[in-house]
Amino acid sequence: MRVLLIDDHALVRKGIGELLQSRGVQVVAAVGSGAEGVRRAVELRPDIIMVDVKMPEVNGIETVKRLRAAGVAAPVVMLTMSREDTDLGAALRAGAQGYLLKDMEPEELLPALEAVLRGESVVAREMVGTLAGLVRDERGAPPASLPPADPFAALTPRELEILGYLADGFSNKAIARALEITEGTVKLHVKAVLRKLGMRSRVEAAVSAVERGLGRNRSKPGPPPGA
Repeated sequence: MRVLLIDDHALVRKGIGELLQSRGVQVVAAVGSGAEGVRRAVELRPDIIMVDVKMPEVNGIETVKRLRAAGVAAPVVMLTMSREDTDLGAALRAGAQGYLLKDMEPEELLPALEAVLRGESVVAREMVGTLAGLVRDERGAPPASLPPADPFAALTPRELEILGYLADGFSNKAIARALEITEGTVKLHVKAVLRKLGMRSRVEAAVSAVERGLGRNRSKPGPPPGA
C-alpha cells in the first residue's frame, strides 16, 4: 500500500507516517498543504490519500475537489479532529471515501485503510449517527424521525465474521485457526468490534450477536496435530 499524507501539522505527519511505516505501509510523501498534495498525487499516483480537513489556504474539502478535477482516482480518506456534520457531508459529497478522527485507536487505522482499498466507505463510529442524519435529511425526511443509528452497520465484513465466531463461543486462538490468520490479528479485530459497538467485554458482544442471529453454531476446530 502506497500512501500520500496531506496535513498542515508537521508533528501529525511525522507521527502518522511512522505509525504506517511500522506496519509495512509505504508513505510516498507527507506534505503540508493541499496545493502541494494535489501536485504530488498527480506525480506519484499513490494507492490512497489521507487528507486533513482544517488546513489554511486550501482546506481538505477543496483539496479533494482539486484531486478529482486533476484526474486523481485514488481513494481519499479524511483524517481530522473535526466532528462537524457540515465537514462530514462536504467531504463525502466532494468524493472522499472515508472520514476518520485523529483520536482513533492507532491499531484501527490500517484496517480502515485496507477496507477503503477494497471499495468500502469508512466513517468513524462517533460520526455514524451524523451520517445517517445527513442521508435522511437529503432524502427529505424530517430530522426528528431519525431512528437511533445501528452500531452494527459500522462493522466491516471481517469484523462481522469474527463477531459470529464470538457468538459461537470461539476463543481468539480458535478463531485464528478457523480463519487462518494470526491470534494477534483476531485480538485487534475483537477490540475494534467492542469499540464500535460501545461494549466492554466479548461476552456482551457475543450475547448481542446471538440476539441478532449472527452465530451459526459452528463446531470448534480441534488442536493442530502434535499439539
